[in-house]
Amino acid sequence: MPPARRRGGNTAAQRSGQSTLSFGSKSRVTKPSATTPSQKSKDLDALTILPGKPSHDAISEPEESPATPSEPHVAEIAVKDQAQTEIQQPLTEEEEKKALQVTEQDLRQYWKREEAKRRAPRVHQGELSLHEKILRLFDLSSQFGPCIGIARLKRWRRANMLGLNPPIEVLAVMLKQNDDTKQRAYVDELMS
Repeated sequence: MPPARRRGGNTAAQRSGQSTLSFGSKSRVTKPSATTPSQKSKDLDALTILPGKPSHDAISEPEESPATPSEPHVAEIAVKDQAQTEIQQPLTEEEEKKALQVTEQDLRQYWKREEAKRRAPRVHQGELSLHEKILRLFDLSSQFGPCIGIARLKRWRRANMLGLNPPIEVLAVMLKQNDDTKQRAYVDELMS
């Protein structure tokens, strides 16, 4: 049986002399405002405009011109230059020589293994090619470092140099030099 509830005026708050909180409309506490809207407008009117300086009305916001698709973005140009210098470097490491020997069947098997790790298939990548799917997976793998502002090939080589073991299949896709293979990460394109 639960203990009986005490009724009456002998509560702990009353015994200690502490007042009780009331949540009715009479107990509304408001904070006084430092300035009223009319005073704010008076303060703005009282500001003096220094000679030689433009008034607030004369200052205009810079107009943003929409980037035309024919003009490449500055970051895109920088990443393309990075990619060209990376591609021109000689293939000295054994991983890069192995990557050139990877076949399309190996790439399909790699993608099947990656898809098997997931609970559900990737529904929004249906129209992408196998190569683009592999590259986007590499872009979104944060364990290989940031992908914004760096060419994919340079990122792969940096991760390999740091001992992070990036997939050889990704390097194989990048070294195939297809016209549809971009060196700029998809996330980098979205962010700019």
